[in-house]
Amino acid sequence: MNEAEVTLAILAGGRGERMGKPKSLLRIGNQPILTYLLERFAWRGPTMLVSSPGRENPPGAEGFDVEVVDPVEGMGPVRGLITAFENLKTEMLIVASVDMPLIGKEQLLWLMQQMEERPQACGLMMERATVEPFPSVFKKTRAGCPWYESRSMRSLTKTEGFAVVLAPGNWPDQVWTNLNDPADFAAFEKLAPYRNR
Repeated sequence: MNEAEVTLAILAGGRGERMGKPKSLLRIGNQPILTYLLERFAWRGPTMLVSSPGRENPPGAEGFDVEVVDPVEGMGPVRGLITAFENLKTEMLIVASVDMPLIGKEQLLWLMQQMEERPQACGLMMERATVEPFPSVFKKTRAGCPWYESRSMRSLTKTEGFAVVLAPGNWPDQVWTNLNDPADFAAFEKLAPYRNR
């Protein structure tokens, strides 16, 4: 499948309680984190921002093709996934999270390829020591999977038709950097790679 036919959605509706503010308000260098992510991904297909009530239109939202808003605040990333599906216009959806700034296009394209090699799968996540919920990939045509019953992203892997694949061992550990709190963000800012797109 061509990249132009796959929607990239970034989930950015969380409260960011441990961070002390919504992560969609973080800035990397001199730009909003959402702008940084869009430039990093350089996605050729449709882009979708998933936000939540009270946190709509964060800095950088204007760079997305569309912003969609969860109907209820505080329901977590599975609700964001459902909101993305409810507004999806392509057959495949790749989902990334606003708080993983070192995921790159290489990871997204690799996921796309893995999904294409599994035509019966309705969704796919990667695994290292544990399952990594993001980034992940889903098919619209298989949207009958019982995702609405799932309480967490990881629990989706227990649904029929969902696949889990080992992430390539040659990806650097920094790829999985997750900005959970101010200490994480301070450590990330000291990394040289984040400055290199």
